[in-house]
Amino acid sequence: MLDAFLGRFSRDIGIDLGTANTLVHVRGRGIVISEPSVVAIDARSRRVLEVGAEAKRMVGRTPASIIAVRPLRDGVISDFDVTEQMIKYFVQRVHDRVGLIPRPRMLLGIPSGVTEVEKRAVRDAALNAGARWARLIEEPMAAAIGAGLPIGEPTGSLIVDIGGGTTEVAVISLGGIVVARSIRIGGDELDQDIIAYGRREFNLLVGERTAEDIKIAIGSAYPGPHDEQHVTFRGRDLLTGLPRSVDIAAEQVREAIEMSIAQIVDTIKDTIEETPPELVADIMDQGIVLAGGGALLQGLDRRIAEATQMPVHIADDPLTCVARGTGRVLEELEDPIMERALVAETYSRSPR
Repeated sequence: MLDAFLGRFSRDIGIDLGTANTLVHVRGRGIVISEPSVVAIDARSRRVLEVGAEAKRMVGRTPASIIAVRPLRDGVISDFDVTEQMIKYFVQRVHDRVGLIPRPRMLLGIPSGVTEVEKRAVRDAALNAGARWARLIEEPMAAAIGAGLPIGEPTGSLIVDIGGGTTEVAVISLGGIVVARSIRIGGDELDQDIIAYGRREFNLLVGERTAEDIKIAIGSAYPGPHDEQHVTFRGRDLLTGLPRSVDIAAEQVREAIEMSIAQIVDTIKDTIEETPPELVADIMDQGIVLAGGGALLQGLDRRIAEATQMPVHIADDPLTCVARGTGRVLEELEDPIMERALVAETYSRSPR
């Protein structure tokens, strides 16, 4: 009864709980939070010091007494307690009323390939963070809804959601996923490829943030005018132990990430091969839609279009597709198609 009463003063929340970034959509207000999925904690007391952008600034720069943690890896929870604290922090930010304990309904995006144990971890983290009601939606479905694809129609739509930890490929028709593939390759893997390339080619050790900056600045999946671009690769020389910098071209960065990009393209092709022919014909007309931060990689749409012989479109504001999708589902929960889009089970707080 108390939870139901408090719920009247709480806002429905959709959360894209991403490996790299967490986005929070509030019903009636849109996306109100977009922060890195990083938490800085005190090493001795395990007390949370900072969450989000301020915590990310500390990565690789903290003293021994402070740990900057990324509590999600490959799209799933790797540190349950820290994830719970992070969700609780975002819930409190959304509910700025003093003196009330928020008990919102929460809808959380999860990768399509997760296990029941991993689903339960997300559910429990949401409930422990204060949700009175938690439901899950697979990220490619949420991304398709957020991108405005006609998921309820008897036609095939192919969505590719490239996040920080996973790449989700799904064919959707009549409010359900017909074929789906999920691989644990995303933006983080591309960063690691760049770090490995620097070590292999230049005997230079660079940090994750530097690798990410290089990927954003000149990373590409297909040759183009951007090949003329160069950036400075700064790190520690593994032979001398001293700082060193080298110039690196866009073509070299493309070579560094080629293997991971090839796996993403192969996953898309494998998904198309498993798709019923009627739906393939629909996809040939409508094209493939890219969502997630990886969709912003230069030339990726051309690379996929060449490999699949299909048109490829980048969704409007691909970074927010999953969060916008969760928000739309919350606003239209009575719609049978939206209900069908959710993972079947509902999780609620135990009555007290």
